[in-house]
Amino acid sequence: MQDDDTPAARTRHALVTGASSGIGAAITRRLLSAGWTVTGLDRSPAPSVAGFNGIEVDLTDAAKLAAAVATLPQVDAIVHAAGFMRTAVLGELNPEDGEGMWRIHVQAACVLANALMPTLPDGARIVLIGSRTAAGAPGRSQYAATKAAVVGMARSWAAELAPRGITVNVVAPGATETPMLNDPGRKGTPPRTPPIGRFIRPDEVAGMVSFLLGPDAGAITGQQILICGGASL
Repeated sequence: MQDDDTPAARTRHALVTGASSGIGAAITRRLLSAGWTVTGLDRSPAPSVAGFNGIEVDLTDAAKLAAAVATLPQVDAIVHAAGFMRTAVLGELNPEDGEGMWRIHVQAACVLANALMPTLPDGARIVLIGSRTAAGAPGRSQYAATKAAVVGMARSWAAELAPRGITVNVVAPGATETPMLNDPGRKGTPPRTPPIGRFIRPDEVAGMVSFLLGPDAGAITGQQILICGGASL
Protein backbone atom coordinates (compact mmCIF):
# COMPACT_ATOMS: atom_id res chain seq x y z
CA MET A 1 0.00 0.00 0.00
CA GLN A 2 1.65 3.24 -1.14
CA ASP A 3 1.84 5.95 1.49
CA ASP A 4 0.50 8.55 -0.94
CA ASP A 5 -2.58 6.41 -1.59
CA THR A 6 -3.74 6.99 1.99
CA PRO A 7 -5.55 10.25 2.66
CA ALA A 8 -3.35 12.56 4.72
CA ALA A 9 -6.17 13.14 7.18
CA ARG A 10 -6.48 9.43 7.98
CA THR A 11 -3.87 7.36 9.80
CA ARG A 12 -3.38 3.84 8.46
CA HIS A 13 -5.43 1.34 10.44
CA ALA A 14 -4.41 -2.28 11.08
CA LEU A 15 -6.47 -5.08 12.58
CA VAL A 16 -4.29 -7.51 14.57
CA THR A 17 -5.52 -10.70 16.22
CA GLY A 18 -3.75 -12.15 19.23
CA ALA A 19 -2.56 -8.65 20.13
CA SER A 20 -2.28 -9.25 23.88
CA SER A 21 0.82 -11.46 23.84
CA GLY A 22 3.59 -13.09 21.85
CA ILE A 23 3.92 -12.38 18.14
CA GLY A 24 0.66 -10.42 17.99
CA ALA A 25 1.81 -8.08 20.75
CA ALA A 26 5.16 -7.55 19.03
CA ILE A 27 3.43 -6.73 15.74
CA THR A 28 1.13 -4.28 17.52
CA ARG A 29 4.07 -2.49 19.13
CA ARG A 30 5.92 -2.27 15.81
CA LEU A 31 2.94 -0.84 13.96
CA LEU A 32 2.12 1.67 16.66
CA SER A 33 5.71 2.88 16.63
CA ALA A 34 5.43 3.30 12.85
CA GLY A 35 2.40 5.57 13.21
CA TRP A 36 -0.41 3.10 12.56
CA THR A 37 -3.56 2.91 14.63
CA VAL A 38 -4.26 -0.67 15.67
CA THR A 39 -7.41 -2.53 16.63
CA GLY A 40 -6.52 -5.68 18.53
CA LEU A 41 -8.80 -8.69 18.74
CA ASP A 42 -8.16 -11.18 21.53
CA ARG A 43 -9.93 -13.16 24.20
CA SER A 44 -7.61 -11.55 26.78
CA PRO A 45 -7.44 -7.81 27.52
CA ALA A 46 -4.45 -5.92 26.15
CA PRO A 47 -2.83 -2.87 27.79
CA SER A 48 -4.36 0.45 26.78
CA VAL A 49 -1.90 2.66 24.90
CA ALA A 50 -2.24 5.59 22.54
CA GLY A 51 -3.40 4.56 19.10
CA PHE A 52 -4.60 1.12 20.22
CA ASN A 53 -8.15 -0.11 20.63
CA GLY A 54 -8.56 -3.55 22.15
CA ILE A 55 -11.67 -5.66 21.62
CA GLU A 56 -12.20 -8.79 23.69
CA VAL A 57 -13.81 -11.49 21.56
CA ASP A 58 -13.70 -15.25 21.16
CA LEU A 59 -12.04 -15.64 17.78
CA THR A 60 -13.47 -19.15 17.40
CA ASP A 61 -17.05 -17.82 17.50
CA ALA A 62 -17.71 -16.83 13.88
CA ALA A 63 -20.86 -14.82 14.57
CA LYS A 64 -19.37 -12.80 17.43
CA LEU A 65 -16.16 -12.22 15.49
CA ALA A 66 -18.00 -10.87 12.45
CA ALA A 67 -20.10 -8.64 14.69
CA ALA A 68 -17.00 -7.30 16.46
CA VAL A 69 -15.54 -5.90 13.23
CA ALA A 70 -18.78 -4.82 11.57
CA THR A 71 -18.64 -1.25 12.86
CA LEU A 72 -14.87 -0.63 12.73
CA PRO A 73 -13.41 2.29 10.77
CA GLN A 74 -11.88 1.35 7.42
CA VAL A 75 -9.09 -1.21 7.81
CA ASP A 76 -5.96 -0.94 5.65
CA ALA A 77 -4.31 -4.15 6.86
CA ILE A 78 -5.39 -7.43 8.43
CA VAL A 79 -2.81 -9.37 10.44
CA HIS A 80 -3.97 -12.71 11.83
CA ALA A 81 -1.46 -13.70 14.51
CA ALA A 82 -3.63 -15.55 17.04
CA GLY A 83 -3.03 -19.25 17.42
CA PHE A 84 -2.14 -22.18 19.63
CA MET A 85 -0.63 -25.65 19.33
CA ARG A 86 -1.76 -29.06 20.55
CA THR A 87 0.35 -32.10 19.70
CA ALA A 88 -0.18 -35.87 19.62
CA VAL A 89 1.02 -38.85 17.63
CA LEU A 90 -1.26 -40.77 15.30
CA GLY A 91 -3.42 -43.09 17.37
CA GLU A 92 -3.75 -40.50 20.13
CA LEU A 93 -5.19 -37.58 18.16
CA ASN A 94 -7.92 -35.55 19.86
CA PRO A 95 -10.61 -34.37 17.41
CA GLU A 96 -11.48 -31.42 19.65
CA ASP A 97 -7.88 -30.18 19.49
CA GLY A 98 -7.89 -30.41 15.72
CA GLU A 99 -11.19 -28.57 15.45
CA GLY A 100 -10.03 -25.87 17.87
CA MET A 101 -6.86 -25.20 15.89
CA TRP A 102 -8.83 -25.11 12.64
CA ARG A 103 -11.25 -22.57 14.10
CA ILE A 104 -8.52 -20.21 15.28
CA HIS A 105 -6.00 -20.57 12.45
CA VAL A 106 -8.27 -20.94 9.41
CA GLN A 107 -11.89 -20.10 10.21
CA ALA A 108 -11.10 -16.88 12.08
CA ALA A 109 -9.01 -15.61 9.16
CA CYS A 110 -11.85 -16.44 6.77
CA VAL A 111 -14.43 -14.66 8.89
CA LEU A 112 -12.31 -11.53 9.24
CA ALA A 113 -11.32 -11.23 5.59
CA ASN A 114 -14.84 -12.00 4.41
CA ALA A 115 -16.45 -9.48 6.78
CA LEU A 116 -13.99 -6.70 5.94
CA MET A 117 -13.70 -7.25 2.19
CA PRO A 118 -16.54 -4.90 1.20
CA THR A 119 -14.68 -1.94 2.75
CA LEU A 120 -11.07 -3.06 2.27
CA PRO A 121 -9.38 -0.44 0.06
CA ASP A 122 -7.38 -1.21 -3.06
CA GLY A 123 -3.74 -1.65 -2.10
CA ALA A 124 -4.58 -3.10 1.31
CA ARG A 125 -2.51 -5.81 2.95
CA ILE A 126 -3.34 -9.18 4.50
CA VAL A 127 -0.70 -11.12 6.46
CA LEU A 128 -1.39 -14.47 8.11
CA ILE A 129 1.02 -15.92 10.66
CA GLY A 130 1.76 -19.50 9.66
CA SER A 131 4.47 -21.93 10.72
CA ARG A 132 7.34 -23.81 9.13
CA THR A 133 5.56 -26.86 10.60
CA ALA A 134 3.11 -26.53 7.70
CA ALA A 135 5.52 -28.77 5.78
CA GLY A 136 4.88 -31.54 8.31
CA ALA A 137 6.43 -32.67 11.59
CA PRO A 138 6.13 -35.84 13.72
CA GLY A 139 3.51 -35.50 16.43
CA ARG A 140 2.14 -32.26 15.03
CA SER A 141 -0.10 -33.46 12.22
CA GLN A 142 -3.25 -31.58 13.27
CA TYR A 143 -1.36 -28.34 13.81
CA ALA A 144 0.55 -28.78 10.54
CA ALA A 145 -2.69 -29.42 8.66
CA THR A 146 -4.22 -26.14 9.79
CA LYS A 147 -1.08 -24.15 8.98
CA ALA A 148 -0.84 -25.81 5.54
CA ALA A 149 -4.45 -24.78 4.97
CA VAL A 150 -3.49 -21.19 5.79
CA VAL A 151 -0.93 -21.26 2.95
CA GLY A 152 -3.43 -22.59 0.42
CA MET A 153 -6.00 -20.06 1.51
CA ALA A 154 -3.56 -17.15 1.29
CA ARG A 155 -2.42 -18.12 -2.21
CA SER A 156 -6.04 -18.37 -3.36
CA TRP A 157 -6.89 -14.95 -1.94
CA ALA A 158 -3.73 -13.48 -3.44
CA ALA A 159 -4.80 -14.63 -6.91
CA GLU A 160 -8.29 -13.20 -6.42
CA LEU A 161 -7.16 -9.84 -5.07
CA ALA A 162 -4.07 -9.13 -7.18
CA PRO A 163 -6.02 -7.00 -9.70
CA ARG A 164 -6.88 -4.64 -6.83
CA GLY A 165 -3.30 -4.41 -5.61
CA ILE A 166 -4.20 -6.17 -2.37
CA THR A 167 -1.40 -8.48 -1.27
CA VAL A 168 -1.83 -11.62 0.82
CA ASN A 169 1.17 -13.36 2.39
CA VAL A 170 2.06 -15.84 5.10
CA VAL A 171 4.90 -15.25 7.54
CA ALA A 172 5.94 -18.66 8.85
CA PRO A 173 8.26 -18.61 11.86
CA GLY A 174 10.00 -21.54 13.46
CA ALA A 175 10.20 -21.92 17.24
CA THR A 176 9.66 -18.41 18.59
CA GLU A 177 10.16 -17.03 22.11
CA THR A 178 6.50 -16.84 23.10
CA PRO A 179 4.35 -18.49 25.78
CA MET A 180 3.55 -21.23 23.24
CA LEU A 181 7.03 -22.70 23.76
CA ASN A 182 6.07 -23.72 27.29
CA ASP A 183 2.44 -24.58 26.60
CA PRO A 184 1.60 -27.91 28.33
CA GLY A 185 -0.44 -28.82 25.24
CA ARG A 186 2.75 -29.40 23.26
CA LYS A 187 4.74 -31.26 25.92
CA GLY A 188 5.08 -34.29 23.65
CA THR A 189 7.00 -32.31 21.03
CA PRO A 190 9.33 -29.87 22.77
CA PRO A 191 10.83 -27.12 20.57
CA ARG A 192 14.27 -27.57 19.06
CA THR A 193 16.79 -24.76 19.03
CA PRO A 194 17.49 -23.65 15.42
CA PRO A 195 21.02 -23.81 13.97
CA ILE A 196 21.59 -20.12 14.79
CA GLY A 197 21.72 -21.19 18.45
CA ARG A 198 18.62 -19.41 19.70
CA PHE A 199 14.89 -19.21 19.16
CA ILE A 200 13.30 -16.65 16.86
CA ARG A 201 12.40 -13.39 18.57
CA PRO A 202 8.84 -12.03 18.22
CA ASP A 203 10.25 -8.65 17.17
CA GLU A 204 11.95 -10.34 14.20
CA VAL A 205 8.60 -11.69 13.03
CA ALA A 206 7.06 -8.26 13.59
CA GLY A 207 9.76 -6.67 11.46
CA MET A 208 8.90 -8.92 8.50
CA VAL A 209 5.19 -8.25 8.92
CA SER A 210 5.84 -4.51 9.04
CA PHE A 211 7.81 -4.73 5.80
CA LEU A 212 5.01 -6.65 4.07
CA LEU A 213 2.55 -3.95 5.11
CA GLY A 214 4.74 -1.20 3.72
CA PRO A 215 5.18 0.44 0.31
CA ASP A 216 8.21 -1.64 -0.73
CA ALA A 217 6.25 -4.92 -0.61
CA GLY A 218 3.54 -4.12 -3.14
CA ALA A 219 4.82 -6.74 -5.59
CA ILE A 220 5.10 -9.55 -3.00
CA THR A 221 1.94 -11.62 -2.80
CA GLY A 222 0.91 -15.25 -2.41
CA GLN A 223 4.16 -16.10 -0.64
CA GLN A 224 5.06 -18.07 2.47
CA ILE A 225 8.13 -16.44 4.02
CA LEU A 226 10.00 -18.63 6.50
CA ILE A 227 11.80 -17.21 9.53
CA CYS A 228 13.40 -20.32 10.97
CA GLY A 229 16.96 -19.57 12.01
CA GLY A 230 18.28 -22.11 9.54
CA ALA A 231 16.05 -24.97 10.71
CA SER A 232 14.80 -25.53 7.16
CA LEU A 233 18.27 -25.91 5.66
